[in-house]
Amino acid sequence: MIMLRKLCFCPMLVLFCLILIFSYCSQKEEPVLKDAFISIFYIGTALNEAQIFGDDSKSIDLVKKQFNSITPENILKWEHVHSQPDQYDFSLADLLVAFGEKNGMFITGHTLVWHNQTPAWVFEDESGSPVNRKTLLRRMRDHIFTVVDRYKGRIHGWDVVNEAVEDNGDLRKSKWLEIIGEEYVSKAFEWAHEADPDAELYYNDYNMWHAGKRESVTSLIGDLLEKGVPIHGIGMQGHWGLDYPPLDQLEASINAYAGLGLKVMVTEMDINVLPLPGPNTGADISLNYELQKELNPYAEGLPDSMQEKLTARYVELFKILSKHSDKITRVTFWGVHDGVSWQNDWPVTGRTAYPMLFDRRLQPKPAFYEVIKTATDAY
Repeated sequence: MIMLRKLCFCPMLVLFCLILIFSYCSQKEEPVLKDAFISIFYIGTALNEAQIFGDDSKSIDLVKKQFNSITPENILKWEHVHSQPDQYDFSLADLLVAFGEKNGMFITGHTLVWHNQTPAWVFEDESGSPVNRKTLLRRMRDHIFTVVDRYKGRIHGWDVVNEAVEDNGDLRKSKWLEIIGEEYVSKAFEWAHEADPDAELYYNDYNMWHAGKRESVTSLIGDLLEKGVPIHGIGMQGHWGLDYPPLDQLEASINAYAGLGLKVMVTEMDINVLPLPGPNTGADISLNYELQKELNPYAEGLPDSMQEKLTARYVELFKILSKHSDKITRVTFWGVHDGVSWQNDWPVTGRTAYPMLFDRRLQPKPAFYEVIKTATDAY
């Protein structure tokens, strides 16, 4: 009787085991970017207003799972946080910082001093005429101290000065330069350091792989470092494409900036697969081209052949970045998924862009899995 009962229960036991195995396989977790690169560098992303407000809960779930560093896309830029004299709005920034702290993330503030997205009143007096040097210095100091001090010990690093050098290596003819002179760069870093001595301070720019720009930036930052200006890192904006930057130039730039004794990070990574409407490969937001069919060739979806090119490009770039993990501390993607990428509207409004590792349904692309493999190969 005992043997008979055992035989009767065996099919049920087998069925139960099969159900357990099926359940385990169906619930198998996707690989996680931040876990794969945990010993290599931070993996970050930029958050937009809807995500920070919590209106885009699916994106936030993805952020919490896949990333261990965040940067605000726009809400800490001057026009958002300090749109009027003596009037600050920290409501969204407070939410961002609280989210990062709750999830144990490295938080970067972007950006304190930039020629774009800065209100006209900053540079003008009540009559609309340019302010004098002393006034602009005071306004810049007040802004930096107010913003940085509010998040002292909470925001871990700041893009202090953004895009101060042209692609040809000249200092950008911004109002900061015209009114204050070259000293505005050093003053910005000095005041940010005074406001929070423990925060990392970065110079951030695009096309940092261009040889001429590389030489100018290393000269500029090197001179400031010799004078004792507190600069801790270089942010290389990763607005790159399928055929730029050349890998040898990227590697040379990483080595050059690290050679200054600074940390290096890729701060705004996305890979453009769409045609360039002009010769520009950077991130000049003043550019604006008319939408034309030939500039938007994948409006109905990215073909497999282009998906393969995107994957191959991400792989070769991440192999270089992982190779230099002793120099690189963070790689931050400029957007969570394709649907929220700024490339949908720059430099041509209304295009359908595919620059990220996650598609518009928030599903990982083939490039995602291959990038994960580069982390495994790096060990």
